[in-house]
Amino acid sequence: MSDAHDADYSEHTGHPRRWIILGGLVFSLLVVVLDNTVLNVALKTMSEPKPKGLGASQSDLEWAINSYTLIFAGLLFTWGILADRLGRKRILMLGMVLFGISSLLTAYAQSPGELIAARAAMGFSGAAIMPSTLAIIANVFPRHEQGKAIGIWSGSVGLAIAIGPVVGGALLNNFWWGSVFLINVPITVIAFVVMLILLPESKNPKPGRLDPLGVVLEMAGLVLFVYGIIHAGDTGDWGNVTVWGSIALGVLLMAGFVLWELRNDHPALDVRLFSNRRFSAAVIAVALTFFAMMGGMFFFSFYLQSVRGYSPLMSGVFMLPFAAAMVVFSPLSAGMVKRFGPRAVAVTGLVCIAVAMACYQFVTESSSMWIYLLIAFIQGAAMANVMPPATTTVMTSLPRQIAGVGSSVNNTVRQLGGALGVAVLGTILTTAYRGRMQPLIGTVTSQLSPDQVHSVSGSIEATQEMVAGATAAGHPQAQQLLKPANEAFVHAMHVTTVTGAGVMLLTALVVWLWLPKHVPSASGDPMDAMTRAESVAA
Repeated sequence: MSDAHDADYSEHTGHPRRWIILGGLVFSLLVVVLDNTVLNVALKTMSEPKPKGLGASQSDLEWAINSYTLIFAGLLFTWGILADRLGRKRILMLGMVLFGISSLLTAYAQSPGELIAARAAMGFSGAAIMPSTLAIIANVFPRHEQGKAIGIWSGSVGLAIAIGPVVGGALLNNFWWGSVFLINVPITVIAFVVMLILLPESKNPKPGRLDPLGVVLEMAGLVLFVYGIIHAGDTGDWGNVTVWGSIALGVLLMAGFVLWELRNDHPALDVRLFSNRRFSAAVIAVALTFFAMMGGMFFFSFYLQSVRGYSPLMSGVFMLPFAAAMVVFSPLSAGMVKRFGPRAVAVTGLVCIAVAMACYQFVTESSSMWIYLLIAFIQGAAMANVMPPATTTVMTSLPRQIAGVGSSVNNTVRQLGGALGVAVLGTILTTAYRGRMQPLIGTVTSQLSPDQVHSVSGSIEATQEMVAGATAAGHPQAQQLLKPANEAFVHAMHVTTVTGAGVMLLTALVVWLWLPKHVPSASGDPMDAMTRAESVAA
C-alpha cells in the first residue's frame, strides 16, 4: 500500500492497522518519559565512588538531568519542522535509532563528563521522537477515533511515571547503575520494527522554515544561564566572575534571541505569542509547575536513600503515590474545568501545590513515612488539576490555525521549567546544606584542607563518603558527622521546599489575574475548543 493511498485511506476510515501503529507510537513515547523517571532513583547510586557508581558530584547530577532537558527543549521546534519537511516516519525512526545508541553510551559512561555528554545526545534524539507522534496519530486515525487514540497515547505517560521509579529501583537492586538506561534498548527495537513495517509516511505540504541562528542563541543562552546557577551552588560564591558572568552572558544571549525572533518571519519560537496575557499566564503555570516537580524529585531521591536509608527499589515504591495521584486525577480535571472554569481550577491546584510543599516541614529524618506519602499524593493530585486548565487556555487563546504552535510552546516551556527547577532548587539545597556542614567538618576532621572541606560539604553523599573513608583509615571521630549531616540535609530540604511553595503562590497570583474565568473559544465553539485542548494536553 503506497504512502499516498494510506494517507487518503486514513482521512476517511483510518489506516487498517492503526491500532498496532498506535502501539509502536506508545513504545516510542514510553522511552522518552521512562528515561527521566528511572533516572531519579539512580542519582544516589551514580554519586557513589567507582566501581558501584561514577563518583558524580551534586552539580554533575544536575547536569545529567539538564543536559538532556535543555537540548530536548531547544530542538523540539527544529525536529518538528524537519519531520514536516522530510517525513514524519523517517524522522521518528531516525530518532529511535539515535535514542537507542545514546542510551547504550549513557549506560556504559565511565565518568561524569561522559554521562553528561551521552545524556545530551539522548535529549537530541528524544526531541526527534516527540513532535511526530501526535501528527502521525492524526494521520492514521479518523477524526471520530482520534480522542480515544490520544487518550491511550497520553495514558502511557502516566504509566511510565508510575512504573519508571519501581523498574529503575528493581534494576539497581540487582545490577549496576547503567542498567536503568539499557531498558531503553529493547523498547526502541520493538518500536522501530513496528514502525518500519506498518507506519505510513506523511509530510506537511507546506512545511515551515528552519531558524538555525535562533536555535543557537536560545540554547547557548539557556545553557550559560543554567551553568551560572549550578556553578554558584558548586562554588558557594555568587560573587565569582564565572558565576555572575555566565548568568549575565546567558541573559544577554536570550535577549538577543528575543530580538531576533521578533524580526524573523519564521521564528524557532514565536515570542509574539507572549503578548497575549492569557497565553502567558497559562505557559507560566505549566513551566513553574514542572519547576516544582522536577526540582523536588531531584532531592527527594536523596532524602529517601541517603537520609532514610531505603534501597533504590523502596525509593521507587515511595514515589508511587505522587504518580498514582497524577494518573487518577488527570482524567477528572477536564470535567472540573468545564464546570468551574480554568482560573478557579488552576489557582486551586497551584495553591494546593504550595501547601503540599510547605507541609514538607513535617518530614524529618525520623518522621513517619506516611506523612511523606500523604504529602506526595496531595502534590500529585494538585498538579493534575493545573495542567488541563493551563493547556485549555493555551489552546483557546490562539486561533485554530496556529494551535500546533501553541502546543509546541507548551511542551518547550515545560522542559525548560523542569531544567530551571533542578538548577535553582538544587543550588538552594546545596547552599543551605553547605552552610550547616562546612563549619562542623572543619572542626571534627582537621586533616582536610579548606578545598577538601568545601568539596565534602557540597552534598550529603560526599559527606558520607568522606566519613566512610576516614573511619576505614582509623579516624572514628568522623562518625560524629553522620547525624548532623542528616539534620543539615533535612534543613536544606525544608528551605528549598518553602522556596518552592513561595514560587507556587506567586504563580497562583499571576494565574488569578490573567487566566480567564470561563473557557473562551478561538473558533466560536466552546466544546470544540475544549476538545482541541484536551487532545493536546498529552
